Amino acid sequence: MTTRYPKIFLLSTLVLLAGCAQTREVPKLRNQVVELNQQLTTLTNQATALEQQNQLNKNSTSGVYLLPAANNAPRLQSSLGELSVSLSHVKSEANGTQAMLHVRTLSQASLPAFKAIVEWGQLDATTGKPLAAEALSQPIVSQDSLLPKTEYSFELRFSGLTPDQLGYVRLHSVEPTTAAAAQN
Repeated sequence: MTTRYPKIFLLSTLVLLAGCAQTREVPKLRNQVVELNQQLTTLTNQATALEQQNQLNKNSTSGVYLLPAANNAPRLQSSLGELSVSLSHVKSEANGTQAMLHVRTLSQASLPAFKAIVEWGQLDATTGKPLAAEALSQPIVSQDSLLPKTEYSFELRFSGLTPDQLGYVRLHSVEPTTAAAAQN
């Protein structure tokens, strides 16, 4: 009988120690679960924005819509050929939002100097469509280059909207500048 007590005591001590050893791993697992949930939320938001952007571009007869949350580069058929248009470095600034707009040609040909209109605004929370009455716009013009270029980048400032409020950016009316048109 006396030999059973030490065995039971030893067994219960081992079980308690094993339980204590696993508790160190629990906070790690919780942190990993939180991180995975954040990544899943980000991917879900990106997928939703991408679907919304594709729908806007499907129904657009001119220009291309970019949704900052979609984080991709839709294509635009223009008088300059097929272009890839994207946004990057979307961040807050004093009077609104700042971002970089990248316009690339998808062919091997160089991209001539061009002018275009950039429009931006909020999306209707219910329909997902642009709120045209509150939209703002600005012209952009690329500079002539002595060397052939396949991409132009523009630093844009979207006044009055924080990055969270900036629902869409639309590039339209893309045309070669008169100097570039005269060269062709």
